[in-house]
Amino acid sequence: LISLGKNKNAEVVVGDITQPDRMERLFNHFKQQVVFHAAAYKHVPLMEDNPTEAVNTNVYGTKVLIDLALKYNAERFVMVSTDKAVNPTNVMGASKRIAEIYTQSSQSAGKTKFITTRFGNVLGSNGSVIPLFEKQIENGGPLTITHPEVTRYFMTIPEACQLVLEAGAMGNGGEVFVFDMGKSMKIIDLAKNMIR
Repeated sequence: LISLGKNKNAEVVVGDITQPDRMERLFNHFKQQVVFHAAAYKHVPLMEDNPTEAVNTNVYGTKVLIDLALKYNAERFVMVSTDKAVNPTNVMGASKRIAEIYTQSSQSAGKTKFITTRFGNVLGSNGSVIPLFEKQIENGGPLTITHPEVTRYFMTIPEACQLVLEAGAMGNGGEVFVFDMGKSMKIIDLAKNMIR
């Protein structure tokens, strides 16, 4: 958690969103005006193997934060979701979709404006394919690709951050912002480029 204090200095605080007492202390202390909720498990294969953890963090943790945002009258709550929440085909996507639904359904529960952002892969972020490929190349290969025709959309971390901030500023509450990710690219082409 990063909170801006009265003097606008950032303060980093470690906390588990699935621990209501810890989160309540933080909300009570910092009195957040805007909550950017990006805490989630997003690694698809890991969540397939650990579905309870996916639901606990992605669904229950989101509920904890939303309920506190309402209780402490946060002005805005920006939920960072994923394109995998659209017609989900895996545990991670399904857990994020449930979190989206709870976020949207909370719009009429108080004064807080709830905004959801949804986009694809962020280059260099945790769970991105880039660090995985880098590690596989470092180890001499092979690179693992699910299927040669699989395509993905990518954006950089600064692009993603800017779009989330813009959505938070523009949103009136209840919207799901789906970002224009540009053109999709084949994962196999990305892998070949990285090998070169």
